Amino acid sequence: MTETGEAQHVIRARREKLRQLRELGVEPYCYRYEPNSTAAAAIQAFEAAGDDGVETRLAGRLRSFRPHGKTSFGHLEDRSGKIQIYFRADVLGEAGYELVKLLDLGDWVGVEGALFRTRTGEITVRADTVQLLAKTVRPLPYGKEETDEGGDTVVHGGFADVESRYRQRYADLAVNPEVRDLFLTRSRVVQEIQRFLDARGFLPVETPILQPIYGGATANPFKTYHRALDTELYLRIADELYLKRLIVGGLERVYEIGKVFRNEGIDRTHNPEFSMLELYQAYADYGDMMDLTESLVHEVVVRVSGSSRVVYQGEEIDFEPPWPRLAWYEALERHGDVRRSELQGGALREAALSAGVEGADDKGRAALLDGLFKARVEEHLRGPLIIYDYPVELSPLAKHKRDGDKELTERFEVFVAGHEIANAFSELNDPLEQRERFEAQARMREEEGWEEAHQIDDDYISALEYGLPPTGGMGLGIDRLVMLLTGRASIREVILFPTLRPE
Repeated sequence: MTETGEAQHVIRARREKLRQLRELGVEPYCYRYEPNSTAAAAIQAFEAAGDDGVETRLAGRLRSFRPHGKTSFGHLEDRSGKIQIYFRADVLGEAGYELVKLLDLGDWVGVEGALFRTRTGEITVRADTVQLLAKTVRPLPYGKEETDEGGDTVVHGGFADVESRYRQRYADLAVNPEVRDLFLTRSRVVQEIQRFLDARGFLPVETPILQPIYGGATANPFKTYHRALDTELYLRIADELYLKRLIVGGLERVYEIGKVFRNEGIDRTHNPEFSMLELYQAYADYGDMMDLTESLVHEVVVRVSGSSRVVYQGEEIDFEPPWPRLAWYEALERHGDVRRSELQGGALREAALSAGVEGADDKGRAALLDGLFKARVEEHLRGPLIIYDYPVELSPLAKHKRDGDKELTERFEVFVAGHEIANAFSELNDPLEQRERFEAQARMREEEGWEEAHQIDDDYISALEYGLPPTGGMGLGIDRLVMLLTGRASIREVILFPTLRPE
């Protein structure tokens, strides 16, 4: 990493302090320290005790430091917040205070002592002992903090460059409490999903990430090679086909939350690796999945945010069920001014070209339908809204609509703020028809050049031949749900380590 002249000077100065610490016999990188509280819990205990008699042992980063001869003040920051620390030479002794004089912002320290309230009213730890836990050689990009007239803390400067924040998420987390809060919210979302499903008898399982045949979605895979087996493998693009194998085996309700990988472009809502929930329930159909998805998302939103209403990019969204429902072709007619009867032969291609679908001249029917819907309809779907009954060309793993319309399938997607967050089917369980669908997808790949078409998975068809009961399945994008709940416009904001172009 290239350093500025100023940064190089600071690093040299801190390395000199490292040398001095070791000369004093201080180990600057501690093996262990055992705090007995957090900053927030210590403050709460002090207030509950009536400002008297509270001892504490804390650990965290030195967030501010103000030396004043034989006394110094600083703030220690841990996962719960900040607390002021008061260092005195006559309390710590000569050796202890020499250590204090060699501290820098960002250093990890442990302190132990009694709490008291200063003349300005701030609850503070009077340090009886101080221990250096880890010396920070590279300065963290803290901004300048000021308190405005309303008493709010305002940060100027600091770690503001977005690209640098993504590349050095460790520094981003260290200096930006709101980023730490965001990822605490993300963890809470996952926990609430698990709690909801566990309470309803779903079993958490794990399926292969490395797969000999990728499937369960229409996407390009990442490819790798296994030396011992001398075979090509793919990073999974979905969990679906393995989870449904488990339904065949008698595990009637299963789910998995994990990473999937798609070799696709990067934009505000797409990252090549992302987190997804997939669940499958025996004896259910897509109507049951609609109800389950509404309940799941609504409950997670309420438990995480405290309300069914969230504000996303200035737009209020209410997740209170029931959600509106609109058929796929009806949505295309309403928002795209294109009727189903007009989407045959060359007319479909003309409609796609008119909508600006990239490469429409060379695409087949499935890719044209998908591109037309994305171009003309999705931005209008503010939601939460359920779009149902998808064309069969777009749904190789879903059952035909039960009214006999063989051009439609029992599939739905949930759209919020113009983006799809969930996808669900009445799962196709006829092995003969599944083979026909796979073969049709293979023809699309060969004849129309649709690279994202589904592969033929003979082992999955064998599993269906053993009998898949009526099954409903649903996939939910974790990252996009977190974006909605935290008001973030880019998926890279809600992924700890997003995929970036090499420097």
